Amino acid sequence: MSTIAHALPGPRLVSADFLKLRRRRGLGVITSVLTVGAVALAITIMELLHASDPAKHGPAGGVANLGHLAFLISGLGAAAAAIVGTAAGSGDLDAGVYRDLVVTGRSRLALYLSRIPAGLAYLLPFTALAYALAAGSSVALAGSLAAPSTHLLVVTGLWVTLDITFYFLLALGLSALIGRSYTIGAVLAWRLALTPILASISALGVVRELIPGIAIQSLMPAGLGDAAQQGPRLGMSIAAVALVLAVWTAVALFVGAARDTTRDA
Repeated sequence: MSTIAHALPGPRLVSADFLKLRRRRGLGVITSVLTVGAVALAITIMELLHASDPAKHGPAGGVANLGHLAFLISGLGAAAAAIVGTAAGSGDLDAGVYRDLVVTGRSRLALYLSRIPAGLAYLLPFTALAYALAAGSSVALAGSLAAPSTHLLVVTGLWVTLDITFYFLLALGLSALIGRSYTIGAVLAWRLALTPILASISALGVVRELIPGIAIQSLMPAGLGDAAQQGPRLGMSIAAVALVLAVWTAVALFVGAARDTTRDA
């Protein structure tokens, strides 16, 4: 029992990892730009277009625009998740302080696991604020368009959060295994390029359901229509989606932990 407790990160360790991320100004800038900044810019452009030519450009709110903004947060948020995940997963090693942490006698597994809640505590507020802007504008700027219901707003927010959380965990585990620069490139290429290509290849059949991005896409709220869709949508049960995401996450975190806890300090 004491061994298990020793391997679990305490609040002070999590807080220390969170502070390491918060002190990195460049990380904060790029994360805010990819989440809050991107949404604010998109809303501003849509509203300016509507104001300049209402007959040609509809209101900046409504259900369809909520879907467009959710798609934007999902895509760029995954990029932010990859950057934050790699910063959390390999930050100590890149900074050359990993050895100093190990010689204190702390469990290597605890050092690794503490990065998960610390990274999510850092990343998700950016995501929440970006989505709050999207949700608020979809209602306040709906004009003549149908505003999204409370239920649609809630489930869309949960869907976006799931997407970004998954790619954060994937990036964190891979960065501990292969390093920061390789992980960012690999996750972005997989999420933004390869996933939609593989989703469109119907010859792959049921194999496509094993791809996490496609599994997450199948959970996209039906009320958004096609506005937030990236490639064809496959019908998957919630249990199947949960299994696919759980396996991918568990494997990524396991291989990351195995490498991080056995590397030379």
